Amino acid sequence: MPDPSPRVLQVLGSSTGGVARHVAHLVDILGRAGITVDLAGPAAALAIAGPRPSQGVVHPVEITRRPRRGDVVALRSLRRLFPDREVVHAHGLRAGALSVLAARSLPRRRRPRVVVTLHNLPVGGAQVHVVSALLERVVARGADVVLGVSGDLVDLARARGARQVERALVPAPAASPGPPRTEETDRARLLTDLGLGADAEVALLVTIARLAPQKGLELLLDTARLLAARAGVRWLVAGDGPLEPALSTRIVRDSLPVTLLGRRSDVPELLAAADVVVQTSRWEGQPLVIQEALAAGCAIVATDVGGTREVTGDAAVLVPYGDPTGLAAAISSLLDDPRRAADQASRALRRAADLPAGDDVLNQLLHVYAVSGLGTPQRRVG
Repeated sequence: MPDPSPRVLQVLGSSTGGVARHVAHLVDILGRAGITVDLAGPAAALAIAGPRPSQGVVHPVEITRRPRRGDVVALRSLRRLFPDREVVHAHGLRAGALSVLAARSLPRRRRPRVVVTLHNLPVGGAQVHVVSALLERVVARGADVVLGVSGDLVDLARARGARQVERALVPAPAASPGPPRTEETDRARLLTDLGLGADAEVALLVTIARLAPQKGLELLLDTARLLAARAGVRWLVAGDGPLEPALSTRIVRDSLPVTLLGRRSDVPELLAAADVVVQTSRWEGQPLVIQEALAAGCAIVATDVGGTREVTGDAAVLVPYGDPTGLAAAISSLLDDPRRAADQASRALRRAADLPAGDDVLNQLLHVYAVSGLGTPQRRVG
C-alpha cells in the first residue's frame, strides 16, 4: 500500500476556472489510489480545487498572473514547502517557473521531482510574449517532466529544451447524467424560466465560457449579428468574467439575440436544451465543456484551435478562428439539417466513450511521478 503521508504537492497559479477544477480532479484520482495530496496556491484557486476528502494540508501562496515584487515572497514560501516532498506538480507557466526555481535552490538531496503541466498559450502583447518565452525556458530546462494539455504546447516545450515531455490527460470530472435530450417539457421550462417563452420554434445556441479574452467572445457577438436575421435564434452564454460589462453594452447597442446568463449551476440542463453547443475560443487545451457536451450527445460547432480537434475528432464541426461568416454558416448548417445534427450528436456520444478517464490519468501520473511507494503504473498512457 502507498504511504498515506502527504508527499505530493500540487501547486496552482491564479486560475479560478478549468485549471483549478482539473487539480481538484487530480486530488480525487490520487486519493482513490491512497495518495494524500497537499495543495499550495492563491486562496481563490484553492477554494475551487478543494476541500476534497483525500486532500492533505492547504498552503496559501500568492502566485499572480503577472510578475511582481511579491514573487520573492512566493518563491520563499514554496522553498519552505519543498524539502522532503517526493513530487511537486505545478500547474501553469508562472506556478511552474516559480516551482522550478524554488526546487533548484535546494540541495540536491532535498530536491523534489518537479512536474509542470502547461495549460495555456500566452495571451497578450509583445511584452507578455517575451516574458512568457523566458519562463517557458525556465520550465522546460528545469522541470523533470513537462506535460502539455495540447499538441502545440508539447511541441513548444520540446522546442524550449524540455528533457521529457508528454501530452497531459485532462478529462472532465465524471458528472451525474444530465436530463434526457428528448424531454421537450424540460426545455420549455428552461426557456420560460429564462424569460424567453416556451416557443418550440426557438433555435437555441449554448456557450459555456468564462467571459475573458481567451474565449473569443467578440467572435461570438460578430457571429450572432450574422445570425440575427434568422427567426427565433437565441444564443445563451453561461459564465461570468471581466468582459461582462463590455459584452452587455454591445449586445444592447446592436440588438443581438444573445443572453448573458452569468455563472450557472445547471450546465447539464443547458446542454440538454441546446440545439447547438458553440465554442468560439481563440485557444483551448482539452476543453472540459466540450468534453461535457460530447458526453451529453450535443451537436457541436467549435473553433479549430489548440487541442480542440484532439478532443472532438470528427464529432464536431470545426471552423478556423476569426471567421464569423464561416462560424455562422456551420451553425446554420446544423439548424437547417436535423438529420445532420442528429448524426453529429451520435458521433459525440461515441467520441465521449473513447476519451481518457480517471484510470488513464492515474497511470500517467504514476508514470511521470516515478517515485517508489506511489504505486506501479499499469501501462504508459498519453
